[in-house]
Amino acid sequence: MKKYRCVVCGYIYDPAEGDPDSGIAPGTPFEQIPDDWVCPVCGVTKDDFEPLEDDDIKMEEKVKPHKQVRNADMEYNEIVPGVFYVGAEHWDRRLFDELIPLPDGTSYNAYLIEGSEKVALIDTVDPEMIEVLFDKLDRLGVEKIDYIISNHAEQDHSGAIPYILEEFEGAKVVTNAKCKNMLIDLLQLEEDNFIVINDGDELSLGDKTLKFIFTPWVHWPETMSTYLKEDKILFTCDFFGSHRATNRLFVEDEYKVLEDAKRYYAEIMMPFRKHIQKNIAKLEDYEISYIAPSHGPVYPRPELIIDAYKDWISDRVENKVLLPYVSMHESTKEIVNFLYQELTARGIKVIPFNLIETDLGHYAIELVDAATVVFGSPMVLGGAHPQVVYAAYLTNALRPKTRFVGIIGSYGWGGKLADQIKSLLVNMRSEILEPVLVKGLPKEEDFDRLIQLADLIAEKHQSLK
Repeated sequence: MKKYRCVVCGYIYDPAEGDPDSGIAPGTPFEQIPDDWVCPVCGVTKDDFEPLEDDDIKMEEKVKPHKQVRNADMEYNEIVPGVFYVGAEHWDRRLFDELIPLPDGTSYNAYLIEGSEKVALIDTVDPEMIEVLFDKLDRLGVEKIDYIISNHAEQDHSGAIPYILEEFEGAKVVTNAKCKNMLIDLLQLEEDNFIVINDGDELSLGDKTLKFIFTPWVHWPETMSTYLKEDKILFTCDFFGSHRATNRLFVEDEYKVLEDAKRYYAEIMMPFRKHIQKNIAKLEDYEISYIAPSHGPVYPRPELIIDAYKDWISDRVENKVLLPYVSMHESTKEIVNFLYQELTARGIKVIPFNLIETDLGHYAIELVDAATVVFGSPMVLGGAHPQVVYAAYLTNALRPKTRFVGIIGSYGWGGKLADQIKSLLVNMRSEILEPVLVKGLPKEEDFDRLIQLADLIAEKHQSLK
């Protein structure tokens, strides 16, 4: 019976041995494995396996470039020999920073690296989950930690550092000068707790070597990444992260993970697009086999997330219009619906968002590459509806690469709806199109102005090609 090799991680399925841990009995041909079976090492599906020819099989043992160390609940995992995931999944957290919705929870990823001489912990966990981290360290039999690498001072990654310092006497926090000062302020650590490193410095663990790469403004000024040279693992903290609680160490559903990562980028990273462009260019000097962020699963195929980021941070926008709106007495809704139909007739993708019901995370995702945003609002106390005000404020804060902004709405007797929305968009480098405001229900001349707006948007989009 023919053997098959995973093209992602190199694992070889041998029918003679099967995969008993996954319920595949010895003697099962690859073709008879259920379609929902996944690689026991990296988690990809059968579609990512290729048959091995006889000439390719020259080793008596399976190729195992990395493995997962399993217990019944997949509570800890080994990425490569000596490198373990020891983070925590926060399944039921639904709001981050009291601002960002978490429909699928999140994780706080920490990684233990055991060198022949020294042991390093890459980042920690939110203080609320400290017992999970300690439990995983106990299960691995960790008796000492020499270095705590702090890639980012935010407390969901640094908050457990005081507990680690107390538990493991002699441990030192290794980070850059900016991060050190922040950790002293945020966690009240002492000066002698630290080893300060510079961009490009290296730290030996014996048979493993860490190299520090400064990647500022992803998404704080002190952020950095840590590169494990021998195993080519890049630990990026928030950079390339995604909010999802999962017990799968490696990316499996690439489409879903990219959707999560795009949402994470939109809500957290997008304001720093120009900084990210420089950081990604810096990473091109390194051969990377794995990207291990501090939220979400590990990427065994780093180009998946790197290529996605290159698109998101580029100047490319899609032929797409977003329509965030609120309607109180149907007038604004009628205007929005009419513009939606006119734009659709011109071959433009249009996504309306009723702001009373919308998860603004979905709106943020679409902001990443939308060419145009048109805000729709009724007049409320002389200005825009508060929900539209918030959407405009959020759009301005996220600084998308949107090229054009429109304003439509209705009023009863007057006000400064358009001026208010414009004043909230000072960070946007978008062209503000002539507003279309309607007194009461739209009339024929109002529909004509909306048709002209649709024509103008179509013309503007055409000029981008």
